[in-house]
Amino acid sequence: MTVHVDLSRLKEAAAGPTTYRMLIDGRFVDGVEGKAGGRVSPGHGVEVSRYAFGTAADVELAVAAARRAFEAGAWARMKAGDRAALLLKAADLIDSRRDEIARLDAIESGKPISQAQGEVAGAADIWRYAAALARTLHGESYANLGDDMLGLVLREPIGVVSLITPWNFPFLIIAQKLPFALAAGCTAVVKPSEMTSASTVVLGEILMQAGFPAGVVNILMGTGPDVGAPMVSHPGVDMVSFTGSTRVGKATMATASQSLKKVAMELGGKNAQVVFPDADLEAAVDAAVFGSLFNAGECCNAGSRLIIHKDIEADFLAAYRELAARVKVGDPLDPDTKVGAIISADHHAKITGAIGAAADEGAALALDGRIPAANSSQYLNPTVVRNVKPEMAIAREEVFGPVLSVLSFSSEAEAVSLLNATDYGLSAGVWTSNLDRAIGVTRAARAGTVWINTFMDGYPELPFGGYKQSGLGRELGKGAVEDYTETKTVQMHRGPRTGWWAPRG
Repeated sequence: MTVHVDLSRLKEAAAGPTTYRMLIDGRFVDGVEGKAGGRVSPGHGVEVSRYAFGTAADVELAVAAARRAFEAGAWARMKAGDRAALLLKAADLIDSRRDEIARLDAIESGKPISQAQGEVAGAADIWRYAAALARTLHGESYANLGDDMLGLVLREPIGVVSLITPWNFPFLIIAQKLPFALAAGCTAVVKPSEMTSASTVVLGEILMQAGFPAGVVNILMGTGPDVGAPMVSHPGVDMVSFTGSTRVGKATMATASQSLKKVAMELGGKNAQVVFPDADLEAAVDAAVFGSLFNAGECCNAGSRLIIHKDIEADFLAAYRELAARVKVGDPLDPDTKVGAIISADHHAKITGAIGAAADEGAALALDGRIPAANSSQYLNPTVVRNVKPEMAIAREEVFGPVLSVLSFSSEAEAVSLLNATDYGLSAGVWTSNLDRAIGVTRAARAGTVWINTFMDGYPELPFGGYKQSGLGRELGKGAVEDYTETKTVQMHRGPRTGWWAPRG
């Protein structure tokens, strides 16, 4: 199945790319060194964006602006209710520009426009949840230390935070970081991916319109070496929150460790759905298709492994192929599209290389989604790899594409062993009508999220993060604001104090 796109949907094909500038200290500016970059839409082959790119010099300016804004205290010491009101205003403005933001993410990342619209709506909901947490953030008191002592534990904003986000969910993932940092009273320097920066710049416009003080949020575009690395190493930054690959996450942690910064890492995943014969198989098939193809598989939470009982494997895969054949792969701006374009030619080559390597190792391609047509070089159809062994790369390494690896089992113990047989531990799904089995597998799973008889649902109230090499810390949930704070112990003494050298009389 080849893919054809309609350039009439893409206004930039005739009008040319839109230009975006960096936000530093409340002003939209070009970079000190005048660097620039562009983005060609992966779904259309047309340049759609031009960015001002920063360097270490711009990082210096942005961190200094964030530090001044933090130390001045207009934000950090603002009443929590007033901070919450600005977060809520930002959420309303996000809603008012939902279609515009979704379109930018669709043309820059290749994701389907209908999916992007849902992500922007979800992002606004997260901003509203963070606003609620701003008003409920509190410390502790201890009146049980004796009549002469009162203990307090204060929560104070950690300071200036560097927030680095990836290309696969440009607007949603910054919503999992920035509003919580702001709710805590922190100031921020934000770096979106150099491939998908436009929607984050629009977020900067929204925050300025909402009335956030200058310097509280600064946005820099550019490459990892030019901008990301100095944002991590800068001595004026107190915390780094990074979402991306495990490889880059390790390098980021190593750099941050030189100044003992606090780090939060949301990294890769090789997530499995485990399906037992007593499951609702129609629902499980739908979830397997969704889990492996959502966002073209370019998702850390993707259900990229199917661990299926041997007794139902053949029928299940036949149903998967039938449903996957009805999934529309195509133009991201087509509202009927379910699977859009792959982010880049290099990543497309990486995915097809992993498929080929699996076949070379002895796996079988039950569905081969590699599209040979020249006009479809950045699209992939659903791919299913069978006869996968746990030691194969396709079973252990993150492919980040619309590729499902199938492993089979005979017993619950074998299923759990396969589930945990990777270096990752982000999420998992369990499909069974047996409650004891569901609880047993869930308890045994070394994963930060386990879904039972569903897959990839998400709510702002529930923490998100992983075990093992899937990261450190959690985003979302009631603890999300606390992650951007330091605790301070205060001990208040009353009455006469006993001297250390000699008792006071």
